[in-house]
Amino acid sequence: MGKVFDEIDAKLERWIGAQQLFFVATAPSGDDGHVNCSPKGPIESLRVLGPRRVAYLDLIGSGAETIAHLRQNGRIVVMLCAFGGPPRIVRLHGRGRSVTPADPEFEELAAGFDIRETYATGPARRSIVVVDVERIADSCGYGVPLMDRVGDRPQQALWVERKLA
Repeated sequence: MGKVFDEIDAKLERWIGAQQLFFVATAPSGDDGHVNCSPKGPIESLRVLGPRRVAYLDLIGSGAETIAHLRQNGRIVVMLCAFGGPPRIVRLHGRGRSVTPADPEFEELAAGFDIRETYATGPARRSIVVVDVERIADSCGYGVPLMDRVGDRPQQALWVERKLA
């Protein structure tokens, strides 16, 4: 049976930080357009900013549908799955906004991310998506397979380096 939480406490924050990746989903308003769901990682690109606020570093390399949807209606969900250990899925539903490098708060937010130099600095950073979390819920995760992490794929870092050269 799933549980709804009042906030992201220290225990849930540790669980979030122990996952391998996360997913972000948004949708446009109305009947037109399509839902966008994207895997994101590394997990260090997601930060808990407070009991009801998270942020993730949005990097160049894919489309900008998430940002377009956020500008239109702000609706977003961040989902994490346990691929190891006890089964669990956590969803953070809320309202998001995109903070670009031109925004005054960008550098302060960016300084808190503990990820590889290639991603944390420079023009690879497209924006930081800040989510004010309205609903925190988990579910069983029984359908999520157990998986072993083999490592990081080199393609993203190489693509970013070529794109910025």
